[in-house]
Amino acid sequence: MGDVLSTHLDDARRQHIAEKTGKILTEFLCFYEDQYGVALFNSMRHEIEGTGPPQAQLLWRKVPLDECIIFSGNLFQYQEDSKKWRNRFSLVPHNYGLVLYENKVAYERQVPPRAIINSAGYKILTSVDQYLELVGNSLPGTTSKSGTAPILKCPTQFPLILWHPYARHYYFCMMTEAEQDKWQAVLQDCVRHCNNGIPEDSKVEGPAFTDAIRMYRQSKELYGTWEMLCGNEVQILSNLVMEELGPELKAELAPRLKGKPQERQRQWIQISDAVYRMVYEQAKVRFEEVLSKLQLARPAMEAIIRTDMDQIITSKEHLASKIRGFILPKAEVCVRNHVQPYIPSILEALMVPTSQGFTEVRDVFFKEVTDMNLNVINEGGIDKLGEYMEKLSQLAYHPLKMQSCYEKMEPLRLDGLQQRFDVSSTSVFKQRAQIHMREQMDNAVYTFETLLHQELGKGPTKEELCKSIQRILERVLKKYDYDSSSVRKRFFREALLQITIPFLLKKLAPTCKSELPRFQELIFEDFSRFLLVGNTYEEVVLQTVMKDILQAVKEAAVQRKHNLYRDSMVMHNSDPNLHLLAEGSPIDWGEEYRDSGDGGGRGSPATPEAATLSEKRRRAKQVVSVVQDEEAGLPFQAASEPPSPASPDSVSELRGLLAQDLRAESPPPASPLLNGAPAQESPQPVAAPQTTSPPASPLQHLSPGKAVDLELPKPSDQETGEQVSSPGGLHTTTEDSTGVQTEF
Repeated sequence: MGDVLSTHLDDARRQHIAEKTGKILTEFLCFYEDQYGVALFNSMRHEIEGTGPPQAQLLWRKVPLDECIIFSGNLFQYQEDSKKWRNRFSLVPHNYGLVLYENKVAYERQVPPRAIINSAGYKILTSVDQYLELVGNSLPGTTSKSGTAPILKCPTQFPLILWHPYARHYYFCMMTEAEQDKWQAVLQDCVRHCNNGIPEDSKVEGPAFTDAIRMYRQSKELYGTWEMLCGNEVQILSNLVMEELGPELKAELAPRLKGKPQERQRQWIQISDAVYRMVYEQAKVRFEEVLSKLQLARPAMEAIIRTDMDQIITSKEHLASKIRGFILPKAEVCVRNHVQPYIPSILEALMVPTSQGFTEVRDVFFKEVTDMNLNVINEGGIDKLGEYMEKLSQLAYHPLKMQSCYEKMEPLRLDGLQQRFDVSSTSVFKQRAQIHMREQMDNAVYTFETLLHQELGKGPTKEELCKSIQRILERVLKKYDYDSSSVRKRFFREALLQITIPFLLKKLAPTCKSELPRFQELIFEDFSRFLLVGNTYEEVVLQTVMKDILQAVKEAAVQRKHNLYRDSMVMHNSDPNLHLLAEGSPIDWGEEYRDSGDGGGRGSPATPEAATLSEKRRRAKQVVSVVQDEEAGLPFQAASEPPSPASPDSVSELRGLLAQDLRAESPPPASPLLNGAPAQESPQPVAAPQTTSPPASPLQHLSPGKAVDLELPKPSDQETGEQVSSPGGLHTTTEDSTGVQTEF
């Protein structure tokens, strides 16, 4: 590797890359500084005017679940330096950075991991053929001939490959198809989470950055969606540089690569990764410098905005009216002829898979709570409730249980419309909808937790508890239906704008863009940091198509398509005290409602021994996977599983089943059910029916008895993809003359 890089990335070429990167960054950061002032003004105006969507009915979790591991197990990783496959112990903590250890013993001894992979921008491939096709397309003229050895050979039929257009690739394989499916769901969750790298609560820096990206690309005549708008700001900025730098570098270096096609492919991957690392480091320094400067200037800017808010708004309205008078006739014709006829088709294409996904979220939530309720009836009642609720609280972060919801978005297609509206990929819409699904699931679960916790304060009997669970479930489902409708309608509007606005701007650019500079004289110099002609022009264009989009979504709601609610249906103060309940401290089900067999009842431990046990349980919680092996049969299964309700009213059928179970004296099951999943290992022996043990799987999950008290590593945002650690004596890194870290 060192020879390849030293040959093709000598000092002169590295200097050229640094200069080219610096030029692109300087140009972009000018856009960012301009957009920062606009975003700050918009944020403060929004805060003062108080405009926003209707209040959500569900509560949201203010303290995230940050003491759990999403998944853990063994997989085989291909080592490019030794060209061998090695078994690695791997886990995914709550921050979704894939952590690779030498083995499980190294993890238990707190040896630093070999690598932490931030998967933003990656695609997950399940076949070598898919990978070879992408690699061949990335470097034309290197497609291997039939019969020649490919760039990668997988020892099993179940590979998982992380592919990135610029950074290094990662190669894994599993022993069975079931393991491949599990890891694919888990890694896809990692990609989805890491792609959404700009914090949602960033009201100034986030919008300023995304607007600057859009404005910069439009200045290069690049309109439409951008598939590499994923990760945090530095990762996105690195992708932006590589989008321009990569083709130039490829054209220059590809003819100079030597060897067979697969060898040239391998060399290009190494070169691209090395350049990406260089770009990333340079972008990180430059972006942090500019952001620090803007944050220092922010207090003075805020003071001006507060003082002159009314005048700035008046000036903006005057500017908008002048621009509107100029472009409105052209924009209306363009909307009428090129956009309006296609809005219903785009909306329908979005509505079908999205609504199916949200319906699946509802069904999964209903089933999990119902299973828990049935097991409360047939087991230890409140004594086991804490165990069940601890599992239920993690439902939204369970990749396998949420997979059926996420899969509903996969059929999303904009057939015939992607080319017309220059939509490079529908993945941005799929992932956005899937993130909304996870948020709504967690909101539903948290609302259920909060209401149930309040009910438990009344000291109900087992029979009363089961009736309360069913009643609370009905309340939460009604709230979910309302919030789901609001979230989906907002998603549809945003997606339609994201598809149509770049198309309109591109259509209008030849006749309108050159005339915009003359409107600059309408902006007072004191307000020039908060008002930009380009932004106001885009807002005017948005308004010309917004009424058609709103009308299309409204008609869909009036017709009750896909269970959408009308805008006129507003649930005001349906639970006036509900949001007050969320102000309390987070509920720790494992501590507050634990099995009395652990040496204590509900409440805080009363003895030092109980306190020690409490500490052990807390530490175990940090290393027990949310995902459990689910091949085992359920301890209790109803003779006929109740169907998930199509609406909140249809849950009445379940009451009869619950009433029958309450009247029937069922013997306790052989082993406890944890929210529909088999129990974790317990120090107490539990009798179980004799069954044939399945063959041992390489995916071995962490046991509570193996708890290790350590601070979980954070995923690297250094989107070469990997951060390498150096435990003494076991794994070291060295830096060669080209400045690239090499694994040993």
